[in-house]
Parts: sequence; structure tokens; C-alpha cells
Amino acid sequence: MSKTRLHITIFDGSLKTTTFINRLIEGLSEHHQVSVFGFTENLKEPIPGVRYVALGSAAAKFRLAQLGVVFASKALFRLGSLSLFLKSLGLLLRFRKKALQQHHFDIAIALHRPDIVHVQWPSLLPWCEGVLEHPTIKVVLSQRGYQNNVRPFVTEENRNYLKKMYPKIDGFHSVSKAMVQVGNTIFNSADKVNAVVYSGFDLEGLPFNYNYSRNPKLKIISIGRPHWKKGYSYALRAMQFFKNANIPFQYTIIGAKGDEELEYLLNVYEIKEAVQLLPKVSQQEVYDLLRKSDVFLLPSLEEGLPNVMIEAMALGIPVIATDCGGVSELLDETTGSIVPTRNPKAMAEAISTFYTAPIADIDIQRALARKRVEMKHTATQMVKDMEALYFEVLDH
Repeated sequence: MSKTRLHITIFDGSLKTTTFINRLIEGLSEHHQVSVFGFTENLKEPIPGVRYVALGSAAAKFRLAQLGVVFASKALFRLGSLSLFLKSLGLLLRFRKKALQQHHFDIAIALHRPDIVHVQWPSLLPWCEGVLEHPTIKVVLSQRGYQNNVRPFVTEENRNYLKKMYPKIDGFHSVSKAMVQVGNTIFNSADKVNAVVYSGFDLEGLPFNYNYSRNPKLKIISIGRPHWKKGYSYALRAMQFFKNANIPFQYTIIGAKGDEELEYLLNVYEIKEAVQLLPKVSQQEVYDLLRKSDVFLLPSLEEGLPNVMIEAMALGIPVIATDCGGVSELLDETTGSIVPTRNPKAMAEAISTFYTAPIADIDIQRALARKRVEMKHTATQMVKDMEALYFEVLDH
């Protein structure tokens, strides 16, 4: 591959991308031309040097119509395409919102002519069907979590659609080796380009806690929305077992406030006084609450490779996690505790063992956990590995 400076389009569906994707965009933009396509605007802090292309929100009708005029003009004057211009006018007159958004996406691709379109979520593939037929544009798809390891297996229509689309995709980015295997159940081939690129973090912004101490009243924390795959019902059952051991504790779940099932289980297990369900909070508040906790508990049934577990390990918060997805690629007995999924008793026993473990042993685990994160999850390594994937796709 002779070309070293690429034009990469990141298609996230929104211009306000996740922290992980923002780190990727920022790193790539140092050496490549990067554009971001999305259906929303209102971006307060754009990354310098990155082109943001608003495609219009179906909910903001007036703005969508305005963008329709803009894209129609670009189709005529910059692309010299009368047919695209007339199509824009037709869609505007009939005001077919989704068709307008698709048309804007197609015009944006023609205008920017990227080498790579990196699609961040499988749910965005329907917008990219035209790009997948383009002879010179390569498409890379990320495989991360719910949309890959849950949705295709509970929605047959989605699984069948992915089986049709996956063979057309030029390359796959997976956040863990486990996610590679999940993707291979949908489509596998000897020629398939599939790279594991671990999420990268700003480790300077995640300072290690060298002065860790365990509270007499153990502070346990979990973080994430109250979806069944997060395994909170098993965690609450574990808390009942733990309570029966007469060990004082406080269990906090961030992002679960108001969930009826969990509120019900608190009463059933008679642990309401020891469990706190909090609303979703900012990233900084998450870090603050992690630092105040004794142990991070991940009770999930399905995961890609959970960022919050990586962040806890980087901060020096001991981790107890279930053996799901890519968890075991980072966590083992030297860096934390790993237990079977759907096993509240094993979870409770792991917490009890942690409660009685010498602090010196915990400190060794914490230090090894931080070292492992530093080896696998830097932003620099993430960008380097993603660049390698792009060039492999282009050379394939």
C-alpha cells in the first residue's frame, strides 16, 4: 500500500461520539484526514482538524429541510450531478425524512470520497448498503457488545440481515478475542479480515490509587444500565448470601435507579437498607464513586470487554467479575477474581474471600491489574492497531 495518509470516515450515527471513539478520532487525525458522519448536530467540543458532516435528524424537521437544500446545492455545483439534484428536490417536496437522510449520506460519501468508512455499530449497516457496493471504498465494522453478542441471537430478523451483510464487509474490528468468535458464528471465511483492537484509555487521567484501604463496612459498586445481560438480579441474590454471613456492606449500582425488577428484589431479599440504586451520572462522577469504593463487581451475563472494568483496574480498584465475553482476556486470579456467570453463591464467596484477604495480597493484585491495563489498553496502541487494520483492508 503506497498511500500513507488516508481519508477515514467514522460513521457513528451521531456527531457526539463515545469517549472511546473520540480517542480514536483524535489519534487518527494526527496522521490522517478524518471525517465524522452523524444525524445529530449540537457538538460543543469538536476535535480540531476533524470534519463533522451533519446529515440531519428526522426529529428536527426544519433543520432537515435546510440541510436538504444544502445537499441539493452540493450535488449540483460540487458534484455536477443533475440527477442527484433532482432527486433531492423530489425528496424535499414529498419530505420523506428517512429517504432524505439516506440521500444526504450518499451525497456526503460522494463529496468526501473516503478510503475507509468505519461503521461503529451493526445497526448502521442499512445506511451503508450503497457504500458496500462501491468498488473503491472499503468498509470496516466494529463489534463491541449488545448489538453483536445479544441482539442477533434474540431477533431472528436481525441475525438473518447480518448474515446477508457481513460477507460484503471488508474488515472487522473486535474489542476482544471472544467477540471475534461471536462474529464468526454469523459469518466466517478463510479470507475474513478480523483484528482485535482493545479499547484505549488516557491513563494519565486514571491515576492509580497508591493509598488503598478497605472499609470495615465494605463498599461494593457496579455500573451500567439495568438490562438483563448486566446480571444485577444475580448480584442482589449474592448480596443476600453475603448479608447472611453477617458482614456489613453497602452495595451501589450506578444507572439502575427506578428499575422495578431490582426494587422488587431488594424487598424480596430484605437487603433494601444495604443497597443503593443511583441514576446515570457523568463520567467524572463515575470515577469519583469508583475511587470511594472497596471493590468493583461486574455480574454480567454477556459483555464484549467492559470499559468500566478496565477503568476500575487502572484506578487500582479491586475487581470481582463473571467469566463472560472478553473478561478473562484481562482478568484472572493474579489481577482480580473471576467467577462463573449466573452463580450468586460463587459471587458471594468471592466477596467474602476478598473481605478477609490481607491488604498486602490485594495490593499485589491491584498493581498487576494496573500493569496489565498499561500493556494492553493505551490510546496510542489502539490507534496504531486500528491503522494496521485499515491498511490490511486496503491491501487485501
